[in-house]
Amino acid sequence: MSTAYITHPDCHLHDMGSYHPECPARLRAIEDQLIASGLINYFDHHDAPLVTREQLKRVHAEHYIDAVESSAPERGIVHLDPDTAMNPHTLQAARRAAGAVILATDLVMGKKAVNAFCCVRPPGHHAERARAMGFCFFNNVAVGAAHALEHHGLERVAVVDFDVHHGNGTEDIFSGDPRVVMVSTFQHPFYPYSGIDGRSSRMVNVPLAAYSSGVQFREAVNEHWLPALERFKPRMIFISAGFDAHREDDMASLALVEADYAWVTEQVKEIARKHAEGRIVSVLEGGYEFSALGRSVASHLKVLSGL
Repeated sequence: MSTAYITHPDCHLHDMGSYHPECPARLRAIEDQLIASGLINYFDHHDAPLVTREQLKRVHAEHYIDAVESSAPERGIVHLDPDTAMNPHTLQAARRAAGAVILATDLVMGKKAVNAFCCVRPPGHHAERARAMGFCFFNNVAVGAAHALEHHGLERVAVVDFDVHHGNGTEDIFSGDPRVVMVSTFQHPFYPYSGIDGRSSRMVNVPLAAYSSGVQFREAVNEHWLPALERFKPRMIFISAGFDAHREDDMASLALVEADYAWVTEQVKEIARKHAEGRIVSVLEGGYEFSALGRSVASHLKVLSGL
């Protein structure tokens, strides 16, 4: 078995307008780096399917799904909030992004892949149960985690989120579910200005001050994430893999580097090995400086795949 790499051409067609940082070139930057490094040849490649309405309803309110679907324009761009917009291809791309995580979960649970990476957009971790925001429409990682719980019958799953922004949507969806633990780091104070009030033994949110580096990040993981994950003993781990905390990414002010992403992936793999039969599904979230994004994803995937 090898790492499953799941994407789809539809994810390139979602476009929120000129100069928007969450743009199709993000996926091209990742793919170019994986080709240049030779890593692309070591993965099992899969096209993302379309998520079903029933799969979305596990984490999103039906009226919200209806609202997203009815907002899809036939031409031009429609804004759902100042940062989050749809073009005629957005709905299909969002369905593919969520569907990728469903497929990844099935492949890993079925022992057809050792783990999986979903190279998809739009991202998802800001999408709440009934609200689109922060470039996100459907909460991809939550769709996958709910699928592992409901379809595959797992008792406990964990979400690991190292995006520079707090995954408010994932917390909104799972804060009341004792089967899910979420561990996260994020710059604070910073968009979406959440993650502090909701902290608990299952919502292990660790704020990092602006200009924090890998030193502070690794301290947070060692002191907060790993003990929480050890106590919870998840049977599967989902990663909201945002790479916008990189020091070259000017969308934020943290200072991680590729080695930090490789290191945290090693820590998550060890928890998965001990408690989850190695089961990990990683899902792309943020990362807006193209070169840093490509290099960081390559470092993450090199560790994830054991290369």
